[in-house]
Amino acid sequence: MAKKSTQNKTAKKPVKRTTGQRIVRFIWLTFLWFNIISFLLVLLFKFVPVPFTPLMGIRAMEHKKEGKEMTCSHEWVPIEEISLNLQKAVIASEDGRFLDHWGFDFEAMQKAYKSNQKGKKIKGGSTISQQTAKNVFLWQGRSYVRKALEAYYTVLIELIWGKKRIMEVYLNSIEMGDGVYGAEAAAKHWFRKDAANLTRYEAAGIAAILPNPRKYKASNSSSYINRRKAKISRYIPMIKLDY
Repeated sequence: MAKKSTQNKTAKKPVKRTTGQRIVRFIWLTFLWFNIISFLLVLLFKFVPVPFTPLMGIRAMEHKKEGKEMTCSHEWVPIEEISLNLQKAVIASEDGRFLDHWGFDFEAMQKAYKSNQKGKKIKGGSTISQQTAKNVFLWQGRSYVRKALEAYYTVLIELIWGKKRIMEVYLNSIEMGDGVYGAEAAAKHWFRKDAANLTRYEAAGIAAILPNPRKYKASNSSSYINRRKAKISRYIPMIKLDY
């Protein structure tokens, strides 16, 4: 009996954490699981087509709220079935240094910042990689939290996917018209053909409307878009794709 009593006295008591310790532990576990899940999700989408994006859901709800039909035209195709003209056109239009940077074009960011300080209206400094990260994994908005997460996912996809896969996901996921997502759906919507058969000028038309694809038209375009088309079209032959 004396031996049993001694064992009971020496048994370890469960450690009681303070409120502060519990909060720190919760934050740490949340951070750890977020990193694990986000890494696995990015790894999955390296091989599996992205079926749906947050923006598609947001736009569908906006259509419903406005009393419109909830449309979402989206058809995934491999990059080999997307015209080289379109691949080059979006680089010419959205991110001229796409093949050279590691996800961030700091020179473009600096120019955008200086121009915004002067009150000029220009496109932002986001790269194709950043736009892909935002469209596939995040919500729309300008908060610091979203921008930080965008940077995090941009680094991940640059490291895990590589340029060719980033371009493939980008061209299959971004908004290219009202309720139109991806190159194949856009080619059929605007030009009644497959994405593989887009001409240089047609590809330039789709790239030209990307800053605001619900406002502008890739075909039967305004004079402003036609000027953008002509400019992008001139740059397309100068771009060499080396994924």
